[in-house]
Amino acid sequence: MQPAKIKAVIPAAGLGTRFLPATKAMPKEMLPVVDKPAIQYVVEEATNAGIRDILVILGRNKNALSNHFDAVPELEHNLTKKGDLKKLQSVMHSSDLADIHFVRQGEPKGLGHAVLRAQAHVGDSTFAVLLGDDLIDERDPLLTKMLDESEKRGASVVALMEVDPDHIHLYGAAAVEPTDDPEVVKVTGLVEKPAKEDAPSNLAVIGRYVLTPEIFSILEHTEPGKGGEIQLTDALQEQAEGSGVYGVIFRGRRYDTGDKLDYIKAIVQLAADREDLGPDLRPWLKDFAAEL
Repeated sequence: MQPAKIKAVIPAAGLGTRFLPATKAMPKEMLPVVDKPAIQYVVEEATNAGIRDILVILGRNKNALSNHFDAVPELEHNLTKKGDLKKLQSVMHSSDLADIHFVRQGEPKGLGHAVLRAQAHVGDSTFAVLLGDDLIDERDPLLTKMLDESEKRGASVVALMEVDPDHIHLYGAAAVEPTDDPEVVKVTGLVEKPAKEDAPSNLAVIGRYVLTPEIFSILEHTEPGKGGEIQLTDALQEQAEGSGVYGVIFRGRRYDTGDKLDYIKAIVQLAADREDLGPDLRPWLKDFAAEL
């Protein structure tokens, strides 16, 4: 599969209520993770996998997202005049990452509905979906493996990760069968946010998907599920029973920015690993922890 021909979809229409009041006027996807907004990490992940065409599904009051990826001539001129080439490069980088398009979801009817809104842009092609709450460390590539498996097996592919069984109720859980590759499984069933005792496994669906275009026709007749929303999990369940769905088991570094505590942990983890911040931050963290 040639990534240059693959398009990526980033649903970003959520209200971000868990981060109020910070998200009252700013999209949650624009919350900074160290010194970049969360959504920029996701776009960079797609471009690192070779994808150049990206569609962002927006909700209301999300203009800051499109502004971030636009050129800002006045700012670039001022930075050039000051000779601050490092900041100039970082500003221009976000504008040059990819060919980024935007479409509004309209009513917030769930992830499945957001994906369906991408149909006109994606067309009759396999495409990737990346959720902004999950940041995948660039040192542990996942999307490239998923694209390869989708092409090899001619099927949709989801990313799976082992989680503590006590936390499986926060995710979609997968029932699976082994394949010829220990890192790849065949998905035989999916359950959205099951109770611990009802979960088919502790393999959780995390926010990366490579979907065949068949998913659109399934989503068109998918009835609202949990929370009264059209669930992508329900559509994938139907696809698993038909043409098949596979899962790539991810064992790398993933940062969850979906709630306040995990968001703080993500910032600390990423900053501690950076060459410009880590040498000073890590000793401070040790001293701080020793005082608790």
